[in-house]
Amino acid sequence: MKKIALVGCTGSIGKQTAETVRRYPNEFAFSSLVCGNDENALAAMNAEFRPAYACCAAKEAPDLQRIFEDCDVALIAAGGFAGLSYTLAAVRAGKRIALANKESLVCGGELVLREAEKYGAEIVPVDSEHSAIFQALSFRRDTRFARLVLTASGGPFLHCTEEELACMTAKDALRHPTWNMGAKITVDSATLLNKGYEVIEAKWLYGAGYEQIEAVVHPESIVHSLVYFEDGAAIAQLGYPDMRVPIQLALTYPERLPCCEQLDLARIGALHFERLPREKFPCFDLALRAGKEGGTCPALLNAAGETAVQAFLQGRISFLNIAETIEDALNAIPRSDADCYEAISSADATARERARKLIYGK
Repeated sequence: MKKIALVGCTGSIGKQTAETVRRYPNEFAFSSLVCGNDENALAAMNAEFRPAYACCAAKEAPDLQRIFEDCDVALIAAGGFAGLSYTLAAVRAGKRIALANKESLVCGGELVLREAEKYGAEIVPVDSEHSAIFQALSFRRDTRFARLVLTASGGPFLHCTEEELACMTAKDALRHPTWNMGAKITVDSATLLNKGYEVIEAKWLYGAGYEQIEAVVHPESIVHSLVYFEDGAAIAQLGYPDMRVPIQLALTYPERLPCCEQLDLARIGALHFERLPREKFPCFDLALRAGKEGGTCPALLNAAGETAVQAFLQGRISFLNIAETIEDALNAIPRSDADCYEAISSADATARERARKLIYGK
């Protein structure tokens, strides 16, 4: 039986991971459950699954060593920058890490990969796009390739004009056309910041140059990403938009277990692809800029983005103000090296403070 330490157990990914354990109770069990602040949901999961350790981070400081000491797989699904500390702890415990926290590699990619090599930890992507690439590369992150193509649904505002975007509310942004996700990542999908994050992740996960990574709009969300090889061949992973597949695969690979309905291409009909409308969604290019500048710039990007999205969800700023807040932080705060957690955390705090002053005036 494979024991799972699940961080972020009450969020969307965490709940779907629990479904996998229920589906295969003889294959999986939880050794640890950690949530951010939903104490009631954690209590219900604790009563059902009886892990050796459970913790609500809002009530007490998690014991990072206890979380990962007795697991086979650490599934990191905590939201936001907070996920980086959990990822580093799992890495230093030498575990297989099913990584569903984008910020770990966006903010700390250099540090995470250096520590993973040092401690012999294995990183397996859970994001649907990076799981697709991982599968196309035959479960080897060191397979040679020519180009990576990430697909994007385009979000709910794909065909909106800039004038229409200025009027969009949080309620509008949360109506994702194909995926059911948490509020933060759904807004990030609407701004295309999420796709920029995935480009940065691809750089770290697969050793890709930014010139080797492309993103295209695919409204049906059936092709989850593609890999091109030197001979011109391309391999893609297809499936209905359902996170249960990449979650379960991160736990079982290289084996596969029954999970979801198989794809019926005749029923789907045509699949469509188009260029990313980058001129309307500046957050994508801001992410590329931060990734290319490197150091703590991606941490500044993420911290300002998290602060702005929270304000947007509260109705304090407009949809277009999200990009403006991020750009202000990138322009104003000097880059430094991201060679330790303290440097990354300091950059995160600085960018949050500046974004709050810009948004709230204090």
